[in-house]
Amino acid sequence: MRIFVPKETAPGERRVAVVPETAKKLVALGAEVAVETGIGASIHRGDGEYETAGAQIIADRVAGLHEADAVLRLRKPPTDEVPHLRKNCVHIGFLDPFNERELTERLAAANVSAISMEMIPRTTVAQKMDALSSQRSLAGYLAVILAAEELDRIFPMMITPAGTVQPARVFVIGVGVAGLQAIATAKRLGARVEAFDTRPLVEEQVRSLGARFVKVDLGETGQTEQGYATALTEEQLAAQREVMGKHCAISDVVITTAQVFGQKAPLIVTTKMVEQMRPGSVIVDLAVEAGGNVECAALEKVVEVNGVRVFGYANMPSRAATPASEMYSNNLGNFVEHLWNKERNAMVIDPADELLRGCLITNGGKVVNETIKGHYQL
Repeated sequence: MRIFVPKETAPGERRVAVVPETAKKLVALGAEVAVETGIGASIHRGDGEYETAGAQIIADRVAGLHEADAVLRLRKPPTDEVPHLRKNCVHIGFLDPFNERELTERLAAANVSAISMEMIPRTTVAQKMDALSSQRSLAGYLAVILAAEELDRIFPMMITPAGTVQPARVFVIGVGVAGLQAIATAKRLGARVEAFDTRPLVEEQVRSLGARFVKVDLGETGQTEQGYATALTEEQLAAQREVMGKHCAISDVVITTAQVFGQKAPLIVTTKMVEQMRPGSVIVDLAVEAGGNVECAALEKVVEVNGVRVFGYANMPSRAATPASEMYSNNLGNFVEHLWNKERNAMVIDPADELLRGCLITNGGKVVNETIKGHYQL
C-alpha cells in the first residue's frame, strides 16, 4: 500500500502531518511511504531525515496524489485536489465536515474513503488517536502563555522589600481539554484561577488542579457522547452571562474555550461585560474559529475595548508547530496502525468497525456517517 503525505498549504499553517519517526513506523508496518519535498521545513526536519526513515521524497505533488492508495494530511484538501485522488483512496485528516458539505460530497462522488480526525470517538481505545484533544491541549497552554506575555502585570504573587505583588486573577470559561490545560498552566505560573463549565461533573477536575469552580444554577444541563457540553437555552445563557459578568469584572485574564460539537460556539462574554473589566486586562477567545465566545472578538485580530484587549487568533497549536506536529503525527500513526491488516499489508476500511463508524465520512461513493447525514438532512 502506497501512502503519500503532502505539504500543508493553508496560509500560516506550520504544522506537519507526519514526522520522520512516524514515517519509520509506517514503513515498518509494510507501507510504501512518500512525502512531498520540503514537508518538514517548518519544523526544521529535513528531507534527509525522512529518507533515513525509509520514505521516498517526491517533488510532484499531483503525481503523489494520483499514485497514492492513502493520503495523510492535517488540514482538509483543497477542492481542486479531489479529482487527483484515485478511486477507493483512503484520505485521512481534519475535514470540518459540518461546515464543508461541498467538499464532503465531492469526496463521496470521487469514491474516496474520507476519514475526519476531529470525529474520532472519545473512547478509551481511541485515546491515542484523539488528535482533536492533543491539539486543543496545546491551544489551552498557548492561550495562557499569550495572556501572560500581553498582560501588563505578572501572574505570581511576589513578596519583596518594596511590597507584595498580588497574583493575577485568571478566569477560564469552558472546562474541556483546552480549558483544563489552561487552568493547569495558569496555576503553574502562580495565578489565582477560577473556572466555569455548564457541566457540574467537571467541578472535581477543576478543584484537583487547585482552581475554584464557579457555580451557576442553570437547571438541567448535560453533555454529548463525545464529551462536549450540550447547547443551552436562551434563558440558561442569560443566567450564565449574569454570573460570568461579575467574575470577568474582577479578572485580569479571561480565557474562553466553550464549544458545542458541530454547532456555532455559544456567545458567553458580551461587549458590555468586556467594558466592565479593568483596563489592561486580556481576553483570549479560543472558540473564535467556531464563531467565538466573545461578542467583540474578531478572527485573527486584536480588538481593544476600553483598554481591554481581546485576542481572536486562529490556529493556536501552529504557534508551537514542533510539538503539535509530533502529537498529531503520533495520533495519525496510531490510527493507521489500528486500520492496518497484516495479511493484506494494507489499511482496511470496515464500516462496521466501532471506531470507524464515528469518523468515516464518505465511503463507496456515498456520505455514510450518520451524524453528518443527519446534519445535511440526507
